[in-house]
Amino acid sequence: MISMAAAGGMALVELGMALTPGPNMMYLVSRSVGQGRVAGLVSLIGTAVGFLVYMTLANVGLAVVFVAVPWLYIGFKAVGAAYLAFLAWQALRQGGHGLFEPRGLQRDSYGRLVRMGLVTNLLNPKVAVLYLALIPQFIDPARGHTTAQGFALGTVQIVVGLTVHALIVLAAGSVAALLKSRPTWAKWQRRITGTLLAGVAIALAREVPARARA
Repeated sequence: MISMAAAGGMALVELGMALTPGPNMMYLVSRSVGQGRVAGLVSLIGTAVGFLVYMTLANVGLAVVFVAVPWLYIGFKAVGAAYLAFLAWQALRQGGHGLFEPRGLQRDSYGRLVRMGLVTNLLNPKVAVLYLALIPQFIDPARGHTTAQGFALGTVQIVVGLTVHALIVLAAGSVAALLKSRPTWAKWQRRITGTLLAGVAIALAREVPARARA
């Protein structure tokens, strides 16, 4: 079983990643602001399923596939870095949209919200890097049952990630109303969000040449 140090380290890593704007946060906030908190929480169910899929695949051999086919892993990270760079540009460009600004989104059914949350998470490069590159760093072969350790660490990640995102969903509407009444704050929020996204994109781009490790 994993140590308390490993569990705590994993929790801190996921806390930092969950608080950094990315595809999941962008989608959940947009749904919460545009269609209400319930829609945001329903979308979060899809995100949770996506985490479970990644955790299962990573622990039954997906990492082996990326090690055997290095270009696939490198290409996946390159696409992810490019996508985050695009999101950063969207926030920083003149007339861009901030994370908590209302947008004209159509009202989707709960089933569609779950599916969109699932797809968004499955295509999220941050989650892929987390499961393929970061979680393995906390696995200690000396403690045995590495697969069980992988599932335990994945569970810690899911609990922390979903808790953070649920709190963001619940607060999104209030934050959006506050920013709407204070245009200057909304402008700075866009700049901060765009800068954080750009930072993550650059960090991922620097890691693109690195191959997956067994």
